[in-house]
Amino acid sequence: MNTNYLKNILSLIFLISLFACQTQVNSTEQYICPMKCEDHKTYDHPGTCPVCKMDLVKVSSLEAPILDEDGISEESIFNLQSEWKTQDNESIHLTDLKGKVLVVVMIYTSCEAACPRLVADMRNIYSKVDDPNVDYVLVSIDPEKDTPEKLKTYAQEEHLEGDQWILLQGKLDDVREFSNVLSMKYKKISPIDFSHTNIISVFDKQGVLQHQQEGLGVSNDKLVQKVKALSEE
Repeated sequence: MNTNYLKNILSLIFLISLFACQTQVNSTEQYICPMKCEDHKTYDHPGTCPVCKMDLVKVSSLEAPILDEDGISEESIFNLQSEWKTQDNESIHLTDLKGKVLVVVMIYTSCEAACPRLVADMRNIYSKVDDPNVDYVLVSIDPEKDTPEKLKTYAQEEHLEGDQWILLQGKLDDVREFSNVLSMKYKKISPIDFSHTNIISVFDKQGVLQHQQEGLGVSNDKLVQKVKALSEE
């Protein structure tokens, strides 16, 4: 068989294979971090975000959020039916927080290591944002000890006073459910201590998670900008 003929056939097969692969890549679903930690960077395959470690989601799933009859997205924390006690011993549901941007952290009042720094970060964010349309929510991961009375004392000691500061005690299962929404991990390691991740989360006015910051004493410039932008929407 003619050598040039074979070369032409092989070249044609190669070009057809290349075109087929390109077409397959172009039609593959793209994935993105739901927190958009890397702005609009997308991936070709499922996985986890290298920044916040949350599972990547399909880009198409973020384009048209599904809303219920009350206009609440299926991704909203306002779908949770849990009941909570505030530091003023008032019973509330998360839907009672609807309409304001929420900056949320999970702590426990007897913590002497990470939690005081997380609370300091929250105060710093509060001072930078300076907006009455933003609430700051601290959820206890030790609800058996962090009673409303204990939370009230803690709020006074940590200068978390005013209507924008909300400290919550919930049932054990409800606290665990809420932590799963935030991808916040915690574990009781002694009668008085917990190990836990250090995450500050931002929810929009409809209760949908929009941003997370992980770590202690890190720059909060991006988080502050996000909170201000959400408040203006």
